Amino acid sequence: MGSLASLGILLASIVLIVVLIMKARMSAFLALIVACIFLGFATGMPVEKICASIQAGMGSTLGFLATILGLGTILGKMMEVSGGAERLARTLIDAFGRERAHWAMLIVGFICGIPVFFQVGFVLLIPLVFCVALESRMSLVKIGLPVVAGLITVHCIVPPHPAAMAVAGTLKADVGKLIIYGLLCGFPAAMLAGPIYGSFWANRLELKPPENLFKSERTPDDKLPPFGITLFTILLPLLIMVAKTIIDLTAPKGAPYMKYVEFFGNPITALLISAFVSYWTLGFARGFTRDDLLKFTDGCFGPVAGIMLIIGAGGSFNKVLLDSGMGKGIEAALTSLSLSPLIMAWIIAAVMRFSVGSATVAMMTSAGIILPVLGRYPGLDPALVCVAVGAGSIGFSHVNDSGFWIVKEFFGLSVTDMFKTWTASTTIAGVGALLAVLALATVV
Repeated sequence: MGSLASLGILLASIVLIVVLIMKARMSAFLALIVACIFLGFATGMPVEKICASIQAGMGSTLGFLATILGLGTILGKMMEVSGGAERLARTLIDAFGRERAHWAMLIVGFICGIPVFFQVGFVLLIPLVFCVALESRMSLVKIGLPVVAGLITVHCIVPPHPAAMAVAGTLKADVGKLIIYGLLCGFPAAMLAGPIYGSFWANRLELKPPENLFKSERTPDDKLPPFGITLFTILLPLLIMVAKTIIDLTAPKGAPYMKYVEFFGNPITALLISAFVSYWTLGFARGFTRDDLLKFTDGCFGPVAGIMLIIGAGGSFNKVLLDSGMGKGIEAALTSLSLSPLIMAWIIAAVMRFSVGSATVAMMTSAGIILPVLGRYPGLDPALVCVAVGAGSIGFSHVNDSGFWIVKEFFGLSVTDMFKTWTASTTIAGVGALLAVLALATVV
């Protein structure tokens, strides 16, 4: 199939996804499946192979990711019910001082965003945002933007978030490297988009927290888990996976212990260990019973089902792209643009993010589009491409993104002010992360 024909069909399928999600108000999962079938027929795939390709893509994506998603959700739930997020916020604000509370809240958002989805982390931290704004006498925007900037940046770039893990699987990137690169690129981007940009609007938007909503009693310190053990529990899966990558890079070739390193450093094993550790440190140690832990665990799986289906459908879309023979045409068309594959990956993800609103959909579809191009760049680390895809999916959030409306309603901002703050902030984070990954690519 020629490059122009491939690009035309790809563009038509993307437009179809956008129209079905935005105009027909169809679920992103259904829209992606419909787009898979459209791709199959448009490219002349044998009818009997279309559904087989969708099934194979769904299975290969979720076979690994469903386990990761389930284990990661347990870790996030234990942080929520134990009061771990509140402990992190209090300790860091005390350490930074009230006048630098916005910097402390960036770190809180960045750390707490590691084991939880953006929406969950936002709802979890929003009472703290209001309380800190009241106590520090700072603008709600100055305190709130750092939190959401930290949450959304981690959500799109750093494993074990499911979309980041799925992109790593699609592009065959080392997860440990992706964590390191994601943190190195994501944190400076969140700094620009959060405390620095938020300070610009601090005295330009008149906002006051709705005090009547947050007059509940402050949780006594002795009811919260210790700071050190909370931080250790949240970061444990990252520490295990990064340790595995470091040993991979430094161990002698053929070392007999590497099979055990590979086993314990696998994301499934790392998250399983971390989930059991959280049961003790944030569960039994806080007075919860086995019945409580069972209730928390069973209750945390339902809300992630929708995310799981969208990611699986994204995997199906990628599989149909490859099985239909479009890969070579897309490769030829994109490489003819003479763009860096990192910039190319960022642009594709940013356009998808702007078009459909969902960062997860943007990341999954972009990974499939950029995958055929990577064969032309054998020296390029796929982990860098993963970060570029994630960076593109951060920005340009507007009215078609559910996160836009969640932030708007809790902060009480007008749509115009949301464009000035949230939309601009996410875009700054996306551009900042791209610049960081381009700089990083020159030294790794």
